[in-house]
Amino acid sequence: MNGFERREEDFEKKFAHDEDMRFRAHARRNKLVGLWAAAKLGLAGAAAQAYADEVVATFVNASTDALFNKLRKDFDDKGVVQSDHQISRTVEELMARAVEEIKAGR
Repeated sequence: MNGFERREEDFEKKFAHDEDMRFRAHARRNKLVGLWAAAKLGLAGAAAQAYADEVVATFVNASTDALFNKLRKDFDDKGVVQSDHQISRTVEELMARAVEEIKAGR
């Protein structure tokens, strides 16, 4: 294997690793967001877990905007007062937390 092939293989491995990390971070973020939203919606125990699991399953490959829209609709439907800024900020904060947890091996 020459230097070019080795660099290409290394690049492909890094790309695959980065994509795996991105997928895991989004899934973890969605779980954390789902649990946060469930608490705001007054859900607890199995109902909160089911809501969080639904968020993970539905939005793991979806855009952040799609996730935001679901949260906005669910909060509005239940009369939960959360500004768009609060929702967006929480989603961002929980993404940062998810990345930290994954990097720490948790």
